[in-house]
Amino acid sequence: MQSIVEEAKLTSKGQVTLPKSIRQALGVSTGARICFELRGEEVVVTRAEGEHSDPAISAFLTLLEEDLRYGRHIAGLPDDLAQAMEDSLGHSWSQDDDIEGDVAL
Repeated sequence: MQSIVEEAKLTSKGQVTLPKSIRQALGVSTGARICFELRGEEVVVTRAEGEHSDPAISAFLTLLEEDLRYGRHIAGLPDDLAQAMEDSLGHSWSQDDDIEGDVAL
């Protein structure tokens, strides 16, 4: 595979426009999903191949949802967190949704 080197500018919102030659090489266009992998000090960008699914995380989230739905095993959670989780049952979400409020990483 040929090497393509392009430069892009990072915006104040942490966004980057992939240069046209990179989009073409990856075979992606508007609305396509891409993956970023950090390898040491390099970031590798690839075309996403369908939805990523982690069986362990999926099983845990299913178990957690069932516990919340039936009110099991939530006594150890802070009341506001348990209430927020119960309130969100059945609501769909997307990784692309904006995050509301402050987030500490």
